Amino acid sequence: MSDVARAAGVSPMTVSNVVNGRSGVSEATRARVAEAVSALGYRANASARRLRTGRTGAVGLLVPEVAASYYTHLAGRLSRGLEPHGYRVVLERTGATRAGEERALSPERLGAYDAVAVSPVVLDGEEVRRAVGERPCVLLGERPLRGAHPQVAMDDVGGSVLAVRHLLEHGARRVAVVGGRPARAGADMPSLRTEGYRWALLDAGAVVDERLVVPVSAFDARGGFEATRRLLEGAPDADALFVLTDAAATGALRALADLGRDVPGDVQVVGFDNDEGSAYTVPRLTTVDPGNAAMAEAVVDLLLAQLRSGPVPARLLRPSGAHLVVRESTRAVGPRT
Repeated sequence: MSDVARAAGVSPMTVSNVVNGRSGVSEATRARVAEAVSALGYRANASARRLRTGRTGAVGLLVPEVAASYYTHLAGRLSRGLEPHGYRVVLERTGATRAGEERALSPERLGAYDAVAVSPVVLDGEEVRRAVGERPCVLLGERPLRGAHPQVAMDDVGGSVLAVRHLLEHGARRVAVVGGRPARAGADMPSLRTEGYRWALLDAGAVVDERLVVPVSAFDARGGFEATRRLLEGAPDADALFVLTDAAATGALRALADLGRDVPGDVQVVGFDNDEGSAYTVPRLTTVDPGNAAMAEAVVDLLLAQLRSGPVPARLLRPSGAHLVVRESTRAVGPRT
């Protein structure tokens, strides 16, 4: 650090402020220090810093499944937001079980992180608070989680209403939901998105046919593929699919192709999440963008605020409304993206 300070013509404290992402340094000075860091190949010694400061420079992202594309993309967005401030993101799987969530929130695991963003499926907000203690924390997920920490959530119901209305407005009469749940099943992602599906149909004066509400074994390509084949065996007249994730929609498109169903001529398809891969399916997938970038930015801002200044008010934030990204898998009117 002293070598970097001499090369940049600043004090070691200024170098420390820059590499740790602290405020109070001009952009010109910050750029000069960054150039010296790069030229000298400086790397912070994480073990030494932890011993000296009690900080690890790591933020844990604790999620149900690391293989899910939504969470890998979220990890990337958080990394891009936190790395300039001296923090790396560590993705950790909980398995969506109580044991897995309690293990991820154990003192031994939490000791590796300065802050955590947690997407609990089983634990409630108060249980997370007791486990996390004073450590900066942001809650993720659709169900309201009362506790001491702020929560960032997406508009699952509103986004699903948009998807189903779009299908109905473009000629669909028998809209199925792939990944759907029974009515009033709970407040998790599939239940809330199915609730939006039901609202949109009822608002349009349509009857909800429970034969068109099809669960999946998993919200991945295989789950979507298997559920779509099962759906069309029992309801071959379905002319539109609202698939609750883009990953599952990829499998649904494959199943439709195997069965000789043209998309969107015979069956229209809408996904949810606007994953990067949704623009490269055949045909390109119409999908709901829940405001992923805005949500990630909100998580970064809340974590940094706590890391710098301590606790922030516990509140539920929905930073951005959902919108539809119209592509080739629906009979859309107007230009496609």
